Amino acid sequence: MTNPKTNTGVILKPAAVEKAASLLAAEDGDTSGIALRIAVQPGGCSGLRYQLQFDDTKLDGDIVDEYEGINLVVDKMSQPYLMGASIDFVDTIEAQGFTIDNPNAQNTCACGDSFH
Repeated sequence: MTNPKTNTGVILKPAAVEKAASLLAAEDGDTSGIALRIAVQPGGCSGLRYQLQFDDTKLDGDIVDEYEGINLVVDKMSQPYLMGASIDFVDTIEAQGFTIDNPNAQNTCACGDSFH
């Protein structure tokens, strides 16, 4: 299966779309302006750390993709680090949560929270 073209360069896989939608649906009030934002920040033992959160902030230069009503937002500074990355959601006996597979990560730390 080939990855679809995206504006952000990031693929939000179906399980991640479904989980993001269910988390937003569980919130009280209007969530129409809330997006799933992925960013790269300095930090962690390998130098860079992912930040994945729901956000209603709009930054100059934000890049947006829409997946079945879920907006995925990447800021212009993070985008080069995330080109070709995919976000999935796993729910197994061993792990539960959003995962990021990034072909640009040369090294990752043992905890998996940061990369270089």
